[in-house]
Amino acid sequence: MVGAVNDQEAPPFAQARAAAGALFFDDSGRVLLVRPTYKPSMDIPGGYVEPGETPYEACIREVQEELGIQPAVGRLLVVDWAPLPKEGDKVLFVFDGGTLDGELIKQIRFMDNELSAYEFHTIEELDGLLIERLARRLKAAAAARELGKTVYLEHGQAVPTE
Repeated sequence: MVGAVNDQEAPPFAQARAAAGALFFDDSGRVLLVRPTYKPSMDIPGGYVEPGETPYEACIREVQEELGIQPAVGRLLVVDWAPLPKEGDKVLFVFDGGTLDGELIKQIRFMDNELSAYEFHTIEELDGLLIERLARRLKAAAAARELGKTVYLEHGQAVPTE
């Protein structure tokens, strides 16, 4: 708050944790999903942003740590404000990982024991494989990629801006 003398006079503010991931496709247009060892649901490669790191840097680091590959990571597709009551405020960034060719896919190795498998699935299959808001987020990211846009979401849903 402008003019606040100390923290006691300032209103509370969000202290969101940030996470970033990459949306990768294969030559058939299917999305790369990974199977984490620490939770039951599938996800995309990515993770939390570390202190002093940008979301883009975190995305690149997490892909390398989790998959053992260093593909080019492209532009931002989605920003999603997605707090959870038990986990607090979160802002999630999804970047365009592009298309992985067969040679790069063969090089995938689970480097940090956080993942046990990967699979490629069509956009239409995401609803049955992912938690609801992640499925919405990834479908929005795929659409943003096709349209050449960046989309702002809340809980995986587009926010009307007009």
